[in-house]
Amino acid sequence: MSPSSPPPIEDARVLSEPAGSAGPQAPRRPGAWLMRRSPLHWVSLGFGSGLSPVAPGTVGTLWAWVAFLVINPWLDALQWAGVLLAGLGLGWWACTRTAQALHTADPGAIVWDEVLAFWLILWIITPASLGLQLAAFVVFRIFDAAKPGPVRWADRLFKGQPGQAPGWAQGFGILFDDLVAALCTLVVLALWLS
Repeated sequence: MSPSSPPPIEDARVLSEPAGSAGPQAPRRPGAWLMRRSPLHWVSLGFGSGLSPVAPGTVGTLWAWVAFLVINPWLDALQWAGVLLAGLGLGWWACTRTAQALHTADPGAIVWDEVLAFWLILWIITPASLGLQLAAFVVFRIFDAAKPGPVRWADRLFKGQPGQAPGWAQGFGILFDDLVAALCTLVVLALWLS
């Protein structure tokens, strides 16, 4: 089976399948086949934005920005806190299962980490001008892509060993480095605005 071919039928029960422990398996290429397998993949792949062939993390962050602008008028601060907490729990589950399905500890197509982190940034800085939101977007993307200092530390913390099947620690690690990047972004914005 090539990395881009869909998995066999018996592997289609992602919601209930246990973490794979049968040894190292070849990484799979994400695609529409993956989104047909489980709603969890819809979440982790940012409702398809992570399947972008170019800069999926940036596309996922743009999707998060647009989604925030659409949803924000309907939610107050407490409701946003609930969405973010629920998104963290659901995202951990979804990112873990997608990493397991793709046999990769941190697949680039998983963008829920960018979505959740950028929603957190926008939630904290709102109300904010479009210019400040754009600055937050640029600073966050720099921290997320370049991974300086604490973001690099957070990225390496839960990676696991080469050849190790992704598990819950790696699923959390997918989210953790972007949350650290969000914190760094907020610090930079606070210093800039002070």
